[in-house]
Amino acid sequence: MSALVPLLVGIPLIGAAINLIFGRRKRTQIVVSVAALATVLVLGAILLVTVDTSGPIAVAIAAWQIPLGIVLYVDVLAALLVVVTSIVLLAVLLFSIGQGAADNDADTPVSIFYPAYLILGAGIFNAFIAGDLFNLYVGFEILLVASYVLITLGGTESRIRTGVVYIVVSLVSSILFLAAIAMVYGALGTVNMVQISERMALLPQDTQTILHLMLLLAFAIKAAVFPLSFWLPDSYPTAPAPVTAVFAGLLTKVGVYAIIRTETQLFVDNDINFLLMMVALATMIVGVLGAVAQAELKRILSFTLVSHIGYMIFGLAINTPLAIGATIYYIVHHIIVQTTLFLAVGLIERKAGSTSILKVKGLMRGAPLLAVLYFIPAINLGGLPPFSGFIGKYALFDAAAQVGTPVMMVLIVGGIVTSVLTLYALMRAWNLSFWREDDDSAETSERIAYLGNAPAAAISTERRTIPKIMTLATAGMVIVTISLTVFAGPLLDMCLRAGERVADGVTLVQLQEQAGQR
Repeated sequence: MSALVPLLVGIPLIGAAINLIFGRRKRTQIVVSVAALATVLVLGAILLVTVDTSGPIAVAIAAWQIPLGIVLYVDVLAALLVVVTSIVLLAVLLFSIGQGAADNDADTPVSIFYPAYLILGAGIFNAFIAGDLFNLYVGFEILLVASYVLITLGGTESRIRTGVVYIVVSLVSSILFLAAIAMVYGALGTVNMVQISERMALLPQDTQTILHLMLLLAFAIKAAVFPLSFWLPDSYPTAPAPVTAVFAGLLTKVGVYAIIRTETQLFVDNDINFLLMMVALATMIVGVLGAVAQAELKRILSFTLVSHIGYMIFGLAINTPLAIGATIYYIVHHIIVQTTLFLAVGLIERKAGSTSILKVKGLMRGAPLLAVLYFIPAINLGGLPPFSGFIGKYALFDAAAQVGTPVMMVLIVGGIVTSVLTLYALMRAWNLSFWREDDDSAETSERIAYLGNAPAAAISTERRTIPKIMTLATAGMVIVTISLTVFAGPLLDMCLRAGERVADGVTLVQLQEQAGQR
C-alpha cells in the first residue's frame, strides 16, 4: 500500500502536465482532469480503509531516510481528508464543465483552468500527507500559486483588486511560516514533525512558546481565524462560482489541518489552550455577526465560513481525544456543506441575475428545485437536528461539557448563539429570495431597508441558462450532505478513532521502521 501514497500528489501533477500539453483540446483536458481526481478518490478510499484497520503508513521518498529525506505520512485523518477533498474537487469540476460549456469558457478558460485546478488539488493533497514542516510549506505554496491564477480568472477589475489582497496576505503568511520553519530547524536541527515532537521538550518553555505562536500565527492567517480573517469576505465572493466553492470548502481547512498537527503533535507540553478558546469564541461571534449584516449571498456565506472556523478551533482548544474526533467530523461536515451552499448560490446567480437578497425574488415559483438545493445545506449548516451540523456541534459541546469548566460553558453558549444566528442569516436569505414576490409589501421593505448600505447589495449580473450538469453536480453534493447524516454513526466513530490516534501521536521509532520498510 505504501506505493499508493506518492500517487496522491503525483497523479494530479501528471494530469496538469498533460493538460498543459493539450492546452487547446477541451475534451482531452476534461477527461484527464476527471480521471485524475477519480483515481485519487479511489486511492484515498483504499488508503483510508487500510490505515483505519492496520495503522498509519509512512513512506520515505527515494529511500532517503529522515531527517534528510522527505517522509509522506498517511493516518486516518489525512486519508479521510484526501477522500473528502477528492469528492469536492470532482463535484466542482463537473459544475465548472457545465458553466464553461454554457458561457463559452468566459470565466474558466480551458488552457489555464484545468491545469491550475489539478495543481491546486496536488498542493492540498501534499499538505495533508506531509510528514515534515518544509514539505507542508511546499504543499501550501503549490496550492497558493494555483489559487493566485484561479482567483483572478476573467481579469475583471474586482477580481484583480481582491486577488491582489489575497496574494499579499498569502505571501505574508508564507513568509511567517518559512521564518518559523527556520527557527524550528535552528533550535532542534530537524523539520520532521515526529522528531520535532520528541525534541521539543528539551527546549525551555519560553522558546517553545515563541515557536508555537509563530507557527500558529502563520496557520491562523491561512485558516481565516479572527482577527486574521479580514481578507476572506472580500476575496472569495468575486471569483468565478466554481473557484469560490472550492476555496470556501477546502483552502481554510488546510490551515485548520496544520493547526491540528501543531497542537496535537508538536507542542504537547506547551499549553496555549486558553488563548485558543478566546480566539475561537471571537471567531464564532464576530463572523456570524458579519453574516447577519450582509445583503449578498456570497458575502453571507463567507462570513459564516469564518464563524464556523471558530467551532474547529474550539474543538482543538478543548484538547481531549473526544474533542479532536468531534473537530475532525465537523471539518468533514463543513467542507461538504459549505461547498454545496456556494454551488447553490452559483445557480441562484445564473437564474436570477444577482446574488443580492434585496434583488432576488420569487424563485420558489420559478425554480422549486433550486429552493431545495439551497434549503437542505442551509439548515444543515445552521445546525438543525438531525443533520450533520447538529451532530458535529453536539459532539463538540459534549466534549466541552465533560471538561466542565466555566470557560467551557461560555464557549458552549457562544457556539449555540452562533448556530442560531447562522440559521437566521441563511433562512432570512432563503425567505427573501424564494418566497418574496414582486409585489413586496411596504412592511417587508422597511424590515430589510437597513441592508441597503451593505457591500454588494446592489450588484446585478445577466441572467443565464443553467446546464443540467451544473444542477446535477449541486444535487449530488446535496446528497453527500445528507449521507453525512445517514451514515453519521460509522463516520463519527471513524473520526473519534482518528482523534484518539492523533492525540496519542506516533513515535519516531515507529515512523523510522515504517519508512525503512518501503
